[in-house]
Amino acid sequence: TADMVLENPDNLAETGIDIVAKPKGKRPTSITQLSGGEKTLTATALLFAIYLIKPAPFCILDEVDAPLDDANIGKFTQMIRQFSKESQFIIVTHNKMTMASVDVIYGVTMQEAGVSKLVPVDFRGLN
Repeated sequence: TADMVLENPDNLAETGIDIVAKPKGKRPTSITQLSGGEKTLTATALLFAIYLIKPAPFCILDEVDAPLDDANIGKFTQMIRQFSKESQFIIVTHNKMTMASVDVIYGVTMQEAGVSKLVPVDFRGLN
């Protein structure tokens, strides 16, 4: 579970928002005190909770899976798969498990100095 708490409710124009999360088996704590993986899970859970209310047409995620272990990568990719029915996801990743769960990969390679080449691989027709 998680709560969003105003840091200074008496000054709404300039207050910040603290996210207090309760990872499984732990007590509630500020997101600033969580590990990298716990921060990522909390932030993506918040993002997906917002998507349940108002999905966006697309979402760009840049290496959000980097601090996650394999078990949580599996949960993350399941959530992406579920929400990709309503939204398009562009994910920058180096994680092989994340790559293995997508419909299309666009690799970028540099075979000669200064010249990038895009290599698309479409898995949608393969079963």
